Amino acid sequence: MKKAYIFPGQGAQFVGMGKDLYNHGEETKFLFEQANEILGFRITDVMFEGADEDLKQTKVTQPAIFLHSVILAKALGSAFVPHMVAGHSLGEFSALVAAEALEFEDGLRLVAARANAMQKATEIQPSTMAAILGLDDFTVEDICQRVSDVVVPANYNCPGQLVISGTIAGIDKACELLLEAGAKRALKLNVGGAFHSPLMEAAKVELQDAIEAVKISKPICPIYQNVDAKAYTDPDAIKHNLIEQLTGPVRWTQTILQMIEDGATVFTEVGPGNVLQGLVKKINRQAETAAAVL
Repeated sequence: MKKAYIFPGQGAQFVGMGKDLYNHGEETKFLFEQANEILGFRITDVMFEGADEDLKQTKVTQPAIFLHSVILAKALGSAFVPHMVAGHSLGEFSALVAAEALEFEDGLRLVAARANAMQKATEIQPSTMAAILGLDDFTVEDICQRVSDVVVPANYNCPGQLVISGTIAGIDKACELLLEAGAKRALKLNVGGAFHSPLMEAAKVELQDAIEAVKISKPICPIYQNVDAKAYTDPDAIKHNLIEQLTGPVRWTQTILQMIEDGATVFTEVGPGNVLQGLVKKINRQAETAAAVL
């Protein structure tokens, strides 16, 4: 039996997340307090009892989800025995720390730098994302290519659910065409910008130096990375894929299918919420899913 651990990305956050972990013991409390010091503000206050709007800011959301996932994985102790890991977008950084390829402090600094770079990129060019429901991937890809503005597939979440990313005008036009083509729904998302698209190029350039400078070790198990849904253990390849991830799509459907093909029998979600468990079930109804609990 092969255990796959999966780590969520932006969108899984909620006020109150992580408070039980903070109170779990001295080790978990120490990690949260260390994070407050590294970040230069008390992210725990925002996570545990802040306003929803404050938690939704990219520069807060990303480190908050990372902290919840990574500290939960550490708190599992000897119960955390992965044969393979994967993370959705931001979750890839959580997966790398959990798989001992990246130190906790380095991972948090990278996530904070990534969040700030992405937030700045959204201020350069107003942009957004939309979830397209009920169409096959090929049709969505084809229509995106026909729009003159920047619009690209960003998150291949599960069959019949593909998130697109681009300029506001481009997303509006694409949604119109996709509904005409038979999409059940085209929902514009409440996000700060066009993540996983060419419009994140400025963020990619800013983050590249930080990723290249950080030490990444060989993980204790393969990590399936977003850019091509393949398994990696080579540190140089992992770094390259992390850089490319900012402007490339999250191939989540393909990742889960590849993990199943490689023998994954149980998918355990480590982090707030259960979004990824739902996606796994939509990708393969027979797949067994679980939530990591203390």
